[in-house]
Amino acid sequence: MKAAASQLIPGVLAVIGILCVVAPATAQNAVYSCVDKNGRRITADRPIPECIDREQRVLDKTGTERRRIGPTLTENERVAAEAQRRVDAEQKAKVADQRRRDRALITRFPDEATHNAERVTAVAVFNDLIQIAYKRIEQLRVDRAAINTELEFYQNDPKKAPAKVQRRIADNEEDIAEQQRYIVTQQEEKRRVQQRYDAELAQLKELWAAERAAAGNAAATAAGTPTSAAAAKPASGAR
Repeated sequence: MKAAASQLIPGVLAVIGILCVVAPATAQNAVYSCVDKNGRRITADRPIPECIDREQRVLDKTGTERRRIGPTLTENERVAAEAQRRVDAEQKAKVADQRRRDRALITRFPDEATHNAERVTAVAVFNDLIQIAYKRIEQLRVDRAAINTELEFYQNDPKKAPAKVQRRIADNEEDIAEQQRYIVTQQEEKRRVQQRYDAELAQLKELWAAERAAAGNAAATAAGTPTSAAAAKPASGAR
């Protein structure tokens, strides 16, 4: 047993020696290549100081690219790069969020008829509120007519009317003015809702068009026919 082990040891040592020789040789065979700030292409057997601020390619002895080394950044550059990464991530998140919103919108309103039906319902709420306010004004004017009947006893000098009657007149006028202000507010809100639905409809028309185009391209691909974009592209070699 000891004899067999003693015979194996030289072989193992030989393999280890070969690996120790090959590993440095492999590292030494790496070629670093870059183009410096002056446009010169530089190659070396180690990272190139002149290209510390830019990307360097690492090639093997056959010239095949194995990896790339990024530029070495200063502290300010690292801070700026991190800030830019955050901006890019935020922008990417915004784009993804907008796509989700678009998908939710087009799912909610698959066609213009559905969108218009909701618009009519929303606007009807404001119309009802405005009509209620107008009816309230009509009632207040009826009340004022009754007060005016009482004032006939003081038509020669209305200032002699009892304080209670004068207070009813003031309250009536204020109530009418309040209802008129309320009507204006509801009309403005209704106009804003109409504008929102107009903008939403314009956006939906673009989404519907894109959806129809995507469906058409998918159907054409499934049928094995070229899409409109591909059909418009001339064949190579055509004159």
